[in-house]
Amino acid sequence: MLQNITYLYGKKLGATDGDIGHVKDVYFDDKTWAIRYIVADTGSWLTGRKVLLAPAAFGLFTFGEGDSENHLLRVNLTRKQIEESPAMESHLPVSRQFEEEYHRYYGWPSYWQDTASWSGAQLPAFIPPVMEAAVEREALVPRADLHLRSTRELTGYRVMASDGPAGTVRSFVAHQRTWMIREMVVEAGHWYAGKEVLVLPEYVKDINAEEATVTITLSRQDVKDTRRNDVAQVGAGSA
Repeated sequence: MLQNITYLYGKKLGATDGDIGHVKDVYFDDKTWAIRYIVADTGSWLTGRKVLLAPAAFGLFTFGEGDSENHLLRVNLTRKQIEESPAMESHLPVSRQFEEEYHRYYGWPSYWQDTASWSGAQLPAFIPPVMEAAVEREALVPRADLHLRSTRELTGYRVMASDGPAGTVRSFVAHQRTWMIREMVVEAGHWYAGKEVLVLPEYVKDINAEEATVTITLSRQDVKDTRRNDVAQVGAGSA
């Protein structure tokens, strides 16, 4: 039930009446680590325009699941609906005012007002306590600025452990049913022959776009002692 987001980039997207482009990016909320939008590049159809697709647009499809026969992801929208939708702001951050207008246009639930509307299509089976607390904080300040992050942009950010550089962000892994990012894939750097380890969101302390860094609460030793493709833990090498 886990999907590496990298495999979605470039995947074709289809409306109910024709193709609409391909997956360009994925936006998630860095408070809750919930995926909020898949970003569609409409190519030559709507030249130079990108479209945000909330989980609700995919109906009962799980994250990354598509039409295997036609090798594309289906959305429950028509081309005309997408063409006449409010024009997306070109860069992050996306304002709450735009989101309100966008969600009203499509009739999608507003996740910032109703925390029960996790993905718009279905509820997660389990919300970890650290994420549940973040959702509650967001509910208390529904007009606050969003913390939307681009998975594409974060790829290549330096990962800073509590005691120095620990590697580079390579990708993210999402749970297909809950549309939650479960793990950040980190290439541990030249010291460890470029092995990849997984870091849980609960260990991410800060994301700094200006410095292109992701700070984690784990130490360099914690990362070093984690086996390839395993989840990094505090004191991983002491077990």
